[in-house]
Amino acid sequence: MTVPDDAMWARARSFGSVAAGYARLRPGYPADAVAFLLGDRPLDVLDVGAGTGLLSQVVLDQGHRVRAVDPSPEMLAELEARLPAVPTAVGTAESLPVGDASVDAVVAGQAAHWFDPVPAARELRRVLRPTGVVGLVWNTRDDRVPWLAALEELLDDEARGHEADQGVVDRLATELRAEVRLQESGIVQRAAPEEVVGGIATRSYVALMDDARRAEFLGGIRQLLAEHPDTRGRQELELPYRTHAYRLTPR
Repeated sequence: MTVPDDAMWARARSFGSVAAGYARLRPGYPADAVAFLLGDRPLDVLDVGAGTGLLSQVVLDQGHRVRAVDPSPEMLAELEARLPAVPTAVGTAESLPVGDASVDAVVAGQAAHWFDPVPAARELRRVLRPTGVVGLVWNTRDDRVPWLAALEELLDDEARGHEADQGVVDRLATELRAEVRLQESGIVQRAAPEEVVGGIATRSYVALMDDARRAEFLGGIRQLLAEHPDTRGRQELELPYRTHAYRLTPR
């Protein structure tokens, strides 16, 4: 699905209205995925589309130096509160507010599908050092689990065209003339049913709904969780995610 630039920008900016919920309710990233992307030697890393710092946190924990860029000041405010040692700047993948050849790696968690591949690739080449790498990672709900399959079916019509388009990996790889390696892993998030609902409320397509439509939509999710045999009556749910980490090495 092709989304006009103004609609894409509105969706990207919509995260500012749900920044606190995003920081509290979205899952993090597996340590092994970040180790695959960056290795074990300390690097200067730029986290693009950093949001509230979920990926920055793991990068920092593994001993790397991190700078964070995001188009939303509200999201960056959440990151600064959680990770005060991480420098931040408002910016986008198409116009990165850092110097030439200033980083060893650029990473993006749950964000690269917002990039315009041609100008983004140009900026990635500009800011990367000669041996630099690009790391792209996504978590997706594991719909092999029956209740998550039912949830995905409920979300499908609204989410179509809004969820991660990992085809951007191929487009960026073409522009960068990059070798691509993939590692699959996973993570399990534990959450109360209402936290599951709240996490879905941080999705861009939900944030852009009017109040009445949002209440109706989230009410349907509550009903599913209350009635599905795998979730009915449970105070805590396990949400397994499949994590795909792509390491791009430009030639």
